[in-house]
Amino acid sequence: MSTDRITVPSLRARKTRDGAEPLVMVTAYDEPGARIVDAGGVDIVLVGDSVANNVLGYNDTLQVTIADMAHHVAAVARATPRCLIVGDMPWMSYHLSTADAVANAATLIRAGAQAVKLEGGRARLPVVEAIIGAEIPVMGHLGLTPQSVLAMGGYRVQARTADAAQALMDAAKALAAAGCFAFVLEGVPDVVAARVTEALDVPTIGIGAGAHCDGQVLVFHDLLGLGARTPPKFVRQYANLGEAATTAVAAFAADVRSGRFPSDEESYHASAELTEALGPDEESALGAAPSRGD
Repeated sequence: MSTDRITVPSLRARKTRDGAEPLVMVTAYDEPGARIVDAGGVDIVLVGDSVANNVLGYNDTLQVTIADMAHHVAAVARATPRCLIVGDMPWMSYHLSTADAVANAATLIRAGAQAVKLEGGRARLPVVEAIIGAEIPVMGHLGLTPQSVLAMGGYRVQARTADAAQALMDAAKALAAAGCFAFVLEGVPDVVAARVTEALDVPTIGIGAGAHCDGQVLVFHDLLGLGARTPPKFVRQYANLGEAATTAVAAFAADVRSGRFPSDEESYHASAELTEALGPDEESALGAAPSRGD
């Protein structure tokens, strides 16, 4: 595997129809997670607003702020990964004005991101153009957009009619023309994702969008079996580290309560000189003294 840092220009041309290897993206929210993901050979680490559900205990992604995201982006950046760091723009960080959007995107870049991702279709064109105009790369996100959960009435597969599929296609083309270097396509029928992928000259990364995108993304906690929720249909769980971790903690607790931990080998020992200088401990002295009844 190459040790060269992955950049936006190198990713922009990664189309599988041209013979490129599919892109791999995984979320991470802290330095240990970023080290694991990078060592696993992924191309992109997404510091997703899904930190809300997977780390912070919220029911949806609407609770995290730009300050939260900058905090987690900075933690990921401290791992100095080879892969590209993309920071998610959280809800209401790019909805009020283009000036706010650019300032918030810059906050993530200063924290260590090399690009930002934001959700939405043609309504986001002015924001995308402004952020790209500030020399900040933008990844789009179409289809099931979790920040729109209230408007959508839940996490539902999108683009299930011909009109909705065409609207998604039009939005993807417009955002690509505005300068988005890649897109996440989430929760759409596989044929729709395939048509969008074919129509664009920049890569698509699918999550619940079938096998015909230019890459795939999964959430770290879903992939490794660390989440409390039942994973969505599109998740393949590659390990059950949550169960393994619980077993390990239970074994530690049992060893502490039984006196098996720490062992002699896991303890630091004083020199003979220090032991002599300290004298007998109180319990030993009491144990050696005769009782008053003797």
